[in-house]
Amino acid sequence: MSTTPDDTFMVARRVALAMLPVDRQASPEEVTTAVNAVMGMMAAQGKVLDRDQFTKDLQEMVAVYQETSAGLHDDTGHKAWLPDAKNDRNWDFWDRYRLYLEDVRNMPRRVVWRLDESTDEVLGELEDPRREGSWRRSGLVIGQVQSGKTGHYIGLAAKAVDAGYRLIVILAGIHNDLRSQTQLRVDEGLLGFDTQHLMRSDEAGASRRRIGAGAMSHAKQLPSASLTNSSEKGDFDRRTAAKANLPIGSFPVILVIKKHRKIIDNLREWVTSTHGHHDPETGRDIVRNAPLFVIDDEADNASINTSKDADTDPSKINAAVRKLLNSFDKASYVGYTATPFANIYIDPDAKHNEYGQDLFPEGFIRTLRAPSNYLGPERVFGLRTDDVEEDDVEPLPLVREVKDADSWLPGKHKSGHEPADALPASLKQAIQSFVVSCAARRARGQLTDHNSMLVHVTRFTAVQGIVRTQIDDFLRLIKDSLRDRHGSAASTRMEEFRDLWEKDHVPTTSYFTADDAARLTWEEVAPHFLPALRKIEVKAVNGAARDALDYYEHRRTGLSVIAVGGEKLSRGLTLEGLTVSYYLRASKTYDTLLQMGRWFGYRPGYEDLCRLYTTASLKRAYVEITAATDELRREVEEMAALRLTPRQFGLKVKASSLGLGVTAANKMRNGTKVLLSFSAEGPETVLFNLSKRAVRQNFETLEAFVSRLDVISSPSVEMPGNSVVWKDVPPEEIVSGFFAAYQPDRAAQRVRPAFIAEYIRKCAEAGELGRWTVRLVGKNPADLPVDVSGHLVGMVTRQPLNDPESEGRYTIRRVLSPTDESRDLDESQYATALARTKKAAQGTTNSKGEPRDPRVPAGPQIRHQRRADQPLLLIYPIKPPAFGDLDPDTPLVGFAASFPRSSHQEKTEYVVNDIWIKEDIETYDEEDDE
Repeated sequence: MSTTPDDTFMVARRVALAMLPVDRQASPEEVTTAVNAVMGMMAAQGKVLDRDQFTKDLQEMVAVYQETSAGLHDDTGHKAWLPDAKNDRNWDFWDRYRLYLEDVRNMPRRVVWRLDESTDEVLGELEDPRREGSWRRSGLVIGQVQSGKTGHYIGLAAKAVDAGYRLIVILAGIHNDLRSQTQLRVDEGLLGFDTQHLMRSDEAGASRRRIGAGAMSHAKQLPSASLTNSSEKGDFDRRTAAKANLPIGSFPVILVIKKHRKIIDNLREWVTSTHGHHDPETGRDIVRNAPLFVIDDEADNASINTSKDADTDPSKINAAVRKLLNSFDKASYVGYTATPFANIYIDPDAKHNEYGQDLFPEGFIRTLRAPSNYLGPERVFGLRTDDVEEDDVEPLPLVREVKDADSWLPGKHKSGHEPADALPASLKQAIQSFVVSCAARRARGQLTDHNSMLVHVTRFTAVQGIVRTQIDDFLRLIKDSLRDRHGSAASTRMEEFRDLWEKDHVPTTSYFTADDAARLTWEEVAPHFLPALRKIEVKAVNGAARDALDYYEHRRTGLSVIAVGGEKLSRGLTLEGLTVSYYLRASKTYDTLLQMGRWFGYRPGYEDLCRLYTTASLKRAYVEITAATDELRREVEEMAALRLTPRQFGLKVKASSLGLGVTAANKMRNGTKVLLSFSAEGPETVLFNLSKRAVRQNFETLEAFVSRLDVISSPSVEMPGNSVVWKDVPPEEIVSGFFAAYQPDRAAQRVRPAFIAEYIRKCAEAGELGRWTVRLVGKNPADLPVDVSGHLVGMVTRQPLNDPESEGRYTIRRVLSPTDESRDLDESQYATALARTKKAAQGTTNSKGEPRDPRVPAGPQIRHQRRADQPLLLIYPIKPPAFGDLDPDTPLVGFAASFPRSSHQEKTEYVVNDIWIKEDIETYDEEDDE
């Protein structure tokens, strides 16, 4: 740690950052040059900097990056406003928060830039608080567990206040300690004062109670108020609110409340009784011209309507939130969650006369990517992509398998169970590993940082109490042995620690860094064991215990704690400086397991000291969940690229092979299990990577494939378009010649060539897909001819849905021309497919309201008429856009496959929402846009 005064260090960092490039990652040489310049400046002013620490700090600041977010949105009834508002309003709360993140929280600047960008994107999706009339806007933000969602919505709230929202209500979980923790974060980042002592920023003596962003020497003091505070019992209270007499609308009021029906109802009743106007049409009191913004943290927990009858009898908390929103003529709602499984099963059409529409994110859904220094499930457990386009992510060497806990505490036990007297060896080792990590952090100079260990082995508070006592006794035994100056206990204990250090910590740290200077020797760590041990406390964290994790009270000296708990530790609550987790608590659902993963997050300067002790079965569950959630996020990103709206949010979540549920059964009343494969499917490319290398590689793949086809099959030319056709192509040529080499856009998750190739292989083994027809589709007249291995065909044109120049990819609605898929059918197959298409269209209308009368067979009916040995591959050379240095004569290569029904291919089970079921991607009257 640097001994330089904070202000000097912050000024030096800011000057150095100003010297570095803003549009790319700085090189090591550029960092060194900036350090040298700033060191010279500081020396000239008589100020001393620790060069090594300053260099390391600067390198970390510029090395961390964060990818852009993606989102779906629906502009129906929405008016764009933010670009103009950027110039006609002051953004003081945001500017102060930004400086706080950079100068106090030491957040890497590229992450702050991305936060600025992504909060703008979400804010722009809300309505302008100055917009006249009545309006309601709702959305969802999907982050990752412990990845900074709180910091994101505080930044969003700061901008919302600057824009003109006057009442901000943050729904912060269902426990007092999580609400209290969130309030403290809001006090530091947004309000700038300690709410345990003040309600308003302009009260007498306020200067002595400034904290966080408000305590910075160069910070503006901004008007704001809160009717809640950061104490354990600081939730909203009507009597306190009545005494405060805060006029909603004159300046911003920010509340952090629990998701408790009575508290939400009390807030609504107070605000409508003091600021409401009677509405004769509805008979209710409505608050007018005081825009409300509700931020729902952990939006999949408690807010979801779990009632069997969503329209007539919503569950209590869901109803309370909806009534609060419905009591304002101007209201916006944004839910935040890392586990959106329950949210995607909300019925978008559920409405109620009194409560209004449900909390379906009608306006927008956005995903947030975590920064590169985030220690998330992909890195902890590894991620096997099963895809040639994506590299597998190898797991970090941080997980230690627990095999000996059942005799101490069986996985299934009752509330009265008493654990065996002897702690399992794995838990003893985990506690010793925590002591090692605390000592190592002290040796690294992190003397006043928080250190936490999580022990999550049971949901029963009585059992947690016994476990806490057993751990405390073991810790005291270690302390006593190290204090033994006369016997051999101290040397024996230190040998145990040294053995753990050399066999576990040294090789693990070596995995993370090759820098010898960053590694500690045993001699450097050993003196810190007893001081580290003296500081450690063991606490039970549950509703029955009086212990509290007072990180804020110990912010200057650092808290070292072993937290034993269950439900309170399983969602939302952040364990500061968490290094070691001992986790045995099983769950039956994806979302609960992910939320229990408190070990995810940011571990700057001590990532290598982290450990997770858990069972092999729980590790397998997390590996499976990681793959399922990664696939879900990618599908959201692809749908965002396709410009879909939340109402077109037809998502599927891969079901578990281990018997896990996606989310609680009462949150999935609108979820249906289906089995999916490429059987009778028609995957087609609609996203194209515009990098010169990818475009060239795919065209070379096509040329090599066509040359090979000419050898094994005699081509024919068919009209229209001088299309080239090869018949009776064996499946191994389709796989090795085309799909194995084709490079899709990374966002194209629904059409993954590696998956298609594997499906073809499995079907071929079962005697299916044996004789392929390949059609290279050309446009006639060939005004844009391209030579493909001696075959001259006209490039087809497809209109983009996006701006390729800004996104670096080309997005189209469909590559397939509807008539192309049926050209290889015989007369009987064609007639049956058309007849069934017409029958399916009876009673439906087109976009003009006219009865549908299909002229060509629809894709599903075509594929159901195909024989098992009659698959079709359509390849389209597409005219490239004018983009960068792309060669206008090298086409983009698109494809569409038409698979017959399979009798053998096993399918993967998914849970889908209503929208996915209702999706009909086939349109009977769709015209080719050539």
